[in-house]
Formats: sequence, C-alpha cells, structure tokens
Amino acid sequence: MRAFSARPSYPLVMALTLYDTAARAKRPFEPADPERVTMYVCGPTVYDHAHIGNFRAAVVFDLLFRTLRRAYGPEAVIYARNFTDIDDKIIAASAASGEPIKALTDRYAAIYKAETAALNVLTPTVEPRATGHIEDMTALIDRLFAAGAAYAAEGHVLFSVSAFEGYGALSGADQEEIRAGARVDVAPYKRDATDFVLWKPSKAGEPGWPAPKAWGVDGEGRPGWHLECSAMIARVLGETIDIHGGGQDLRFPHHENECAQSACANGAPLARYWVHNGFLRMGAGKMSKSEGNVVLPRDLLQRWPGEALRWALLSAHYRQPLDWSDDLIAQSKRQLDKFYRLFLETPVEVNGAAPPAGVIEAIEDDLNTPAAFAALHDARDRAMASEGAERAQIAASLRAAGDLLGFFHSSAEDWFKGAPEEGGLSAEAIDARVKERAAARNAKDFARADAIRDELAAAGVVIEDGPDGATWRRG
Repeated sequence: MRAFSARPSYPLVMALTLYDTAARAKRPFEPADPERVTMYVCGPTVYDHAHIGNFRAAVVFDLLFRTLRRAYGPEAVIYARNFTDIDDKIIAASAASGEPIKALTDRYAAIYKAETAALNVLTPTVEPRATGHIEDMTALIDRLFAAGAAYAAEGHVLFSVSAFEGYGALSGADQEEIRAGARVDVAPYKRDATDFVLWKPSKAGEPGWPAPKAWGVDGEGRPGWHLECSAMIARVLGETIDIHGGGQDLRFPHHENECAQSACANGAPLARYWVHNGFLRMGAGKMSKSEGNVVLPRDLLQRWPGEALRWALLSAHYRQPLDWSDDLIAQSKRQLDKFYRLFLETPVEVNGAAPPAGVIEAIEDDLNTPAAFAALHDARDRAMASEGAERAQIAASLRAAGDLLGFFHSSAEDWFKGAPEEGGLSAEAIDARVKERAAARNAKDFARADAIRDELAAAGVVIEDGPDGATWRRG
C-alpha cells in the first residue's frame, strides 16, 4: 500500500543547472519570478500517429516539469505544450481520407495525449491549439509591420531577416546553412532567400482567415508555422519566458525564426533559457517519417509497459543521441523489474520520504538521468542488503524518486502481471492455467498440479501459494 504525503514547503533552494543552447554552456537556472516559472515546448502536428522519436521530447520535458514542480511548487510552474492543428500536411491528410480537418486533428491529439499518459507524462498546464489563436497571430504580424520587419508580396506576408541583427545566434548556423536550411522556401517574391513566411494565401477549399486590409493582402490566408508558437507563447505565458524547449532539429529554422519575430514584435527576448534534446536513431540516421524508419508507440505499448519505454527514452543523457532497439526496451524492462521485485518483497508507505540524495544531485545537474539511474541502483543494492525498518525506508525513498522521475506508478503485483514479452503467455492464459492447477490440487492430483507449475515456470511465470490461494507474477 502506497500512502503519499503532501509535498514539502515551497520554494526550495535548488541547484538546478541546464545547458542553454544560446549560451553554449550549462547555466544555473534562475527563473525571472520563482512564483511563476514558465516553460514552453513545441508539440506535435496532429495529422498522423507520432513516432517514438517524437516522444523523447515529451518525456524529457516532463522530467524537467516534475523537477521544477518539486522545487517551486505545482501551482508555480506553468508549462505549455502546443498542438499545431493547421498545416499543409493536415490539409493533405484530410483531403486524402475525407475526414474533416477538426475531426482529424481532434482524433490525433487525443491519441497523442493517451500515449504520452501511458508513458507517465503529466498533462501540461495548458495545451494551446494554433487555430484558437489566429487573432493573436494577426496582431503579432501587425506589430511586425509597425516595426518594419514584415512586408507583403504576392499574397504572402514575410519576415525580413535583415531586420533582426541577431539572426543565427541561437542555432549558430552560418549564412550558407541559413540559406539552405530546412523549411526555408526559396521563392521569387522574397526580398532575400532567408526571409520566411508569416502568412500564406489559402487555396480554394482550404481553411482560411481574412487578413487585415492594412497588410495589402487580398483574400483569405493562414499563418506560417513559425508564427504560431511566438503568438501562443505571448498569449498564454508572456513575452519573455523562462525556458523554451524542443528537439534539436527545431533549433534551425523554427526556433531561430521564433526568436527573430518575437524580439522584433515585442522588443524583448523570447526565452531566457533554450533547452534541446537529441535525436533517437534507428541505425545510422535519426528516426523520421521522411526516412521511413519510424516506430510507433501504439505498437510498442501492445508489447511493453509504458514505464519501460520511458526508462529507455531516459537511459541516455537527453542531449545525446539515443540508439533505439528492442534490446534497449528489454533491458529497460529488466532494470525496472529489479525495483518492482524489491517493492513486492518490502511493504512501502511513502510518508514524507525524499528521493536518494544521489538522484537529486544527478537530476539537478542538467537532468543527468544516467547518473540518476546509477544512484537508484545503488540505493536498491543497499536495500537488498538491509532488513526491517532500514530496508523499508530505502524502498520508500526509491518510490519517492519514482514520483520525481516518472516511474514506479504500478503496484508491484500489477507490474509482474503486465504485458508479456513477444511470444509469452497473456495474463488471461496464465489465470486459466492457475485455476486449472487449483482444481488439480483440490482433486489431489498433485502430479498434474506440479506439471502446470513447471510449464508456467518454463514460460517465465512464478506461482506463489499463500493462505488465500495462489498468486502469480512474471519472473
């Protein structure tokens, strides 16, 4: 039985350091206002199933969200993760399937939320959708026109990169890379090849919104991808936020463009810290739909518990690339088994317990999860070498660490009855065999009962007889 006490008083003294992409160094984290800590992370474009590589950011920034909440209090941390629900890919998917755009985006947003929840990802404080902030986007473009940083051309509104002196500073991209950067459309109506779209005309049959007449743009249009995040950040969090996060593939051009347009529109920097996670790799390249090497959480969750996927995603330092494989997941499941076996053998009541100091120190050091995992194993080894109250105390500290890291959310009994490895027996099949064994024992056919027990043991299932009957767990 797990009994959780209230969290400690806030704010706590915290030694958190984060690697700031803009500074190219680790920096002590100091929020502008400890009573309102703000973080924004770029979320999915909801037109299809997200692949497991997309979930690395969800899990990494969930860990940071949990860490900030522990330090400053749950009510003090405002975390926004958006949904892009208007986009060329969404329009194409809707046209191909015949499903209305809103139904399509609602469905895939719900799937994404359910799958992140299965990986113990907390729901962000706010989840803005692009279509809910069109007025904020047009108002931002108005300010860019006023600042001389926007211009209209052939039905488009574009941002003039020359208006922002610091362009390229975040990503470190040189001018050649900037000109060849991803998602930069080279078009004859641009004053410079590096200029990017703020507003684009909608084609017949596509969603669109009227543009203000002052822009000099006829007909309906829709926002560019980069504009969405700047407008939603300003509306739900403020003009300058504490942390902006996302995958490292977003540094350029997406985050670079956000920096430029927000600074020109608001006269203030967009974020005080920029945090980026590394790629998941399948073989030699990063996992991506364009490479055709994606693995979907939908499929993985049919074979593995969500916590095993979470452990795998956090097994390397978040800034480093991570090689994804079934072997990595299986190894992660075996690591978790060791902790759940301790909890199975040791009744735990988490009543004011704190995580082991080594776990806290590791997480505060730029979310160093490999070091945190090592500290977890060290604590478990000490628990296994202890007895009585000392063992229970260490086990309670591990459960508390699980609250911080997003693990150990199952009861030990449920964990060991979880999904089988590929080719293993289902829980229903095991229950049927256990009942068959109980009937054989009642009939005093002990040879048959022992044979069933041996068959289950060979399949990795441990039978434990007790005064209330037999229970089982996966070994």
